[in-house]
Amino acid sequence: MTDLTVLIDVSDKDRALRVGLVSVSDRASAGIYQDQGLPALQEWFGAALSTPWIIETRLIPDERASIEQALIDLVDHARCDLVITTGGTGPARRDVTPEATLAVATKEMPGFGEQMRQISLKFVPTAILSRQVAVIRESGDHAALIMNLPGQPKSIRETLEGLRDADGKQLVAGIFSAVPYCIDLIGGPYVETHDAVCRVFRPKSALRNKPNS
Repeated sequence: MTDLTVLIDVSDKDRALRVGLVSVSDRASAGIYQDQGLPALQEWFGAALSTPWIIETRLIPDERASIEQALIDLVDHARCDLVITTGGTGPARRDVTPEATLAVATKEMPGFGEQMRQISLKFVPTAILSRQVAVIRESGDHAALIMNLPGQPKSIRETLEGLRDADGKQLVAGIFSAVPYCIDLIGGPYVETHDAVCRVFRPKSALRNKPNS
């Protein structure tokens, strides 16, 4: 399934972030039940990003060859800057999303997977069974960050945003706070977010509007 939608008008000044979303599910891809991962991700990005973005989606079965092909297509041909998968990261025999992701990688980014499990462990001890990974794929003059996320909408949001206390103070940083700077470093567009959803961290030297020293 392919769905290309411009969610915010693209300005002449900045190129829109191209985001590829891949939901990995045998039953959802077969139409047995409605996929929840793609709608949850689209809703989160719509609330979080304050700069232009374009989305392209895939709904595919738990088959390693299909996952690899989807990731390659989204990076090499659709030229996505960020690709996020949801589903297929557990220990079951058909959970092969991490293997497919590593197979198309140029380099690994282990910190993302480590932080995802740290966030999930605040809620369930079975988070240690999760095998999410993140990688960079380089293709000619283009590069993209690929990340595996959990399959449940609540877990997707917690993983991206992190944890806050009752007063809104950040207790554990979500993984997306580091994503825009990573995209900067691999040559992608400058991405900004709404702080109320997820506050981006960049070194002062990388800020477009640098604070007064």
